[in-house]
Amino acid sequence: MRAYERLLKYASVYTTSDPDSATVPSSMRQYDLAHQLVEELKALGLENVHVDENCVVYGWLSATAGCEKQPALGFIAHMDTAPDCAGENVKPQIIENYDGGDVLLAGSGEKLSPAAFPTLKNLAGMTLITTDGTTLLGADDKAGIAEIMTALESIISEKKPHGKLCIAFTPDEEVGAGVDHFDVEKFGAVYAYTVDGGEEGEIAYETFNACSAEVAVEGLSVHPGSAKDTMINAALVAMEFNALLPAADIPRLTEGYEGFFHLCDMSGDVEHAKLHYIVRDHDRATFEMRKKTLEHAAKTINEKYAREVIRLTIKDSYYNMAEKIAPHMELIENAKHACEKAGMKPFIEAVRGGTDGCRLSFMGLPTPNLCTGGFAFHGPYEHIAVESMDRCAKMVEYLMLSE
Repeated sequence: MRAYERLLKYASVYTTSDPDSATVPSSMRQYDLAHQLVEELKALGLENVHVDENCVVYGWLSATAGCEKQPALGFIAHMDTAPDCAGENVKPQIIENYDGGDVLLAGSGEKLSPAAFPTLKNLAGMTLITTDGTTLLGADDKAGIAEIMTALESIISEKKPHGKLCIAFTPDEEVGAGVDHFDVEKFGAVYAYTVDGGEEGEIAYETFNACSAEVAVEGLSVHPGSAKDTMINAALVAMEFNALLPAADIPRLTEGYEGFFHLCDMSGDVEHAKLHYIVRDHDRATFEMRKKTLEHAAKTINEKYAREVIRLTIKDSYYNMAEKIAPHMELIENAKHACEKAGMKPFIEAVRGGTDGCRLSFMGLPTPNLCTGGFAFHGPYEHIAVESMDRCAKMVEYLMLSE
């Protein structure tokens, strides 16, 4: 089975994670895909395949004769899709021999256009998979799962030599909890790769440092006709808070190594208001300064109103894994070589995001990230080419082999 066929099958399973849930996993529907993957791994011949009580799927493939001394190598992808966009009832569109122009997304009437996504032109002549415009596609990261599965099927069916392979599929990566309950010791890999990247050829080992910030505003409501010097409008105070942050440090105006404050959600009235931010920066010192900026904004407003109007809660999510990968750059060189063998031109890209590998690297398992071939994740314009998935699956296969 080709990788794209697996993607289409996995995309039909609703696995959106829930950022507001306190359960593990955040949405029980992720078990639907987990159980399916367990059966597929068992059918391929992996050993001790199971999904644990935290919805992490594990499986192992023993080394072939003569390869037992090679370091155990892990491959990891996540099952959940981002809550930023609808992920239920996904209806992929397949466009054969894509002409490089606009693509009508039949469900919404919107167009996927190279004017907005210039990399589409590089996919001309390929078979393109898109959404119908009403949901995301789920290539992030079901394409990664599909490529790992396809690589496993190839090396097993063709009896190719390999060291011990450790496979895991995680829940809740999109809400920052993908490896909260990951058992690194049980997994048993010395090194690993996440297959959770974008454009084919991309290899990543530099990521953001990341945190979330919750701002709770407590106002004071009185009759507006007699409110002078008394009313504190929580909704307006929330706007004051946001105005104290650097106006240019937002996702729309930043790129490369530039960090940002991203206001993801806001709600409120006179009595209560809430703001939810994510904060990102590649540089650790600048990242810490961004947190100080939030704290200073809260302090400034509380002093202005002479009471605790603002309650700020900051929670670190993950850190830049570059420092943990640097002593193991052979992982990057091996990935470059595998890319080239698979017919792709490798390039190093600093990820403007994070992966499960960020936290795993700090848990003692160095885990850079590999491409899946997808674009425009987390929204209705998500797309991927069949041929890109084939090459990414081959890249994973070459890394699995003992050559």
